Amino acid sequence: MSAPLMALGLFTFGLSTAPFNEIKRSTQERWESRNPVGAGPTYQHLGPGEDTITLDGVLMPELTGGPANLDKLRAMQASGKAWIMVSGQGENLGKWFIQSVDETQSHFAGPGLARRIAFTLKLTRYWDESSDRLGNLMDSMPEAR
Repeated sequence: MSAPLMALGLFTFGLSTAPFNEIKRSTQERWESRNPVGAGPTYQHLGPGEDTITLDGVLMPELTGGPANLDKLRAMQASGKAWIMVSGQGENLGKWFIQSVDETQSHFAGPGLARRIAFTLKLTRYWDESSDRLGNLMDSMPEAR
């Protein structure tokens, strides 16, 4: 069994679920401009802005997880909840919600069975400190392979 790459709730990204091969992170800060008369603009720092993570990966259902795992991620997305994300090294990365799940199926065998499914998952940091919008952990269990 390989080590997990990351976990979102109880959904653990790994070879048997949804292994990703690339992770991109974009972190922004919020600034407000003020335009004083007779001078150039000044700026006031307002705090953290959007923080997004994009995971790109490929499923090969004969070797890795399959479409059911992408369906689980879509169900988590549709719940409208945020999930605790933990890195593969055990670092708590905070609460995140699933912004989008994209997939491209190819290399078909038989009646519409894709042998290769490329996916992109976009996650956005959820800054609210309350636990009202936190997902139920049992709703994030990946499908058994």
